Amino acid sequence: MKRICFWAMAALILTSCHHPVVEVVDFDTFHVISVQSADVFMPDGSLNPEIRVMENPEIDADTKVAVTNANAIVRDLLGVINSNRLIHISGTYTGHDVDGSPLVQSGKLLLPEKGPVKNMLIVSHYTIGANYEAPSETFPMEGIWAAKGYAVVVADYIGFGVTKDRIHPYMHVESTARSVVDMALAVKPYLEHIGRKPESDEVILAGYSQGGATTLAVMDMLQDDYPKVFPIKKVYAGGGPYDLAATYDISMEWDQTGIPCAIPMIVQGVNAGEDLGLQMSDFFQPNLLAHYDEWINSKNYTVKEINQLMNATSLHQIMTNLGRDKHSPETARLYQSLLGNGVLHFNPHAPLYLFHSTQDKTVPFVNALKAEAWFKGWNVRYDFGEYGQHGTGCVHFLVKVYKDL
Repeated sequence: MKRICFWAMAALILTSCHHPVVEVVDFDTFHVISVQSADVFMPDGSLNPEIRVMENPEIDADTKVAVTNANAIVRDLLGVINSNRLIHISGTYTGHDVDGSPLVQSGKLLLPEKGPVKNMLIVSHYTIGANYEAPSETFPMEGIWAAKGYAVVVADYIGFGVTKDRIHPYMHVESTARSVVDMALAVKPYLEHIGRKPESDEVILAGYSQGGATTLAVMDMLQDDYPKVFPIKKVYAGGGPYDLAATYDISMEWDQTGIPCAIPMIVQGVNAGEDLGLQMSDFFQPNLLAHYDEWINSKNYTVKEINQLMNATSLHQIMTNLGRDKHSPETARLYQSLLGNGVLHFNPHAPLYLFHSTQDKTVPFVNALKAEAWFKGWNVRYDFGEYGQHGTGCVHFLVKVYKDL
């Protein structure tokens, strides 16, 4: 009776207020901390300005940032939505820390306000820097997929949301994928409790950039550990760093990076996730060493802002000679962990769509080629083309997935 009353009350609140009173409900391990509603499109047909589209992370004067604006999405999506109004439910759940111990984490569930729910769509989000970009704190761009009748589940990851004071184990695939799976496990019974159980038990996985790599790790985990709980219908992965060691190698060869903040994020993230005990002074040049904790771990700055603060795109400006030498003892340990945190060493049992722009300098195209070579002979559809730089490619991916759902 309590559950029915809550949902009825929440529905009443949503119809009258954009930011309703916070309600806390204990359904198994998913604890609701806020319920809101928001439209995908405004009355004039424009995209809701609260939707946070990926920043354009490239530092390239010739990049046409305008391509990534909201109007590009609007033109492709108008008229093909099931429900313009979405319900946003931010909540916490008990997941696993990097060492496997229990850890309360957070994320967001997005649902169409009306109509049936087709499937659970488990999203792994792209690289963020500021905590206010975390899914539980904003309207994540992937949330628009809920408008086609899906229950979109987006975990914040360790280091964001209620765990914002922690180091984010960036590109540590086991703990990040586990955060995503743990949230899906918590949300599954919650959807049934509130009367929004999906019509199918099959789940769909999707993610871009960091989320693309995490999505493959989630796919591997679900196939191995939860094949009956979460049978996979299909998977969408775009622009992901699937092979971290190959990404390291080509970045060193180019002595360039399209996303400078990812360098310290990876070093300290993998170090934390693997408990390597590495000293950041062995890897970061003096200016970065003096400021990385504030720039990155305060969670006050976006990816674009961190890149601007770092003011460097060459690897030799960011990393020490030792950090750029994978044969040095310290860097060799990091490099071995990069090899271990690749996500290509499994066979996909469900249809997989892989997207990557050949022009991507943020997540080099070599990652797509590595994936193509590994997945040869499996049910994989490749979409490799000239889709612009990384941020522009993200918009193409978002729209292509939306149309295919």
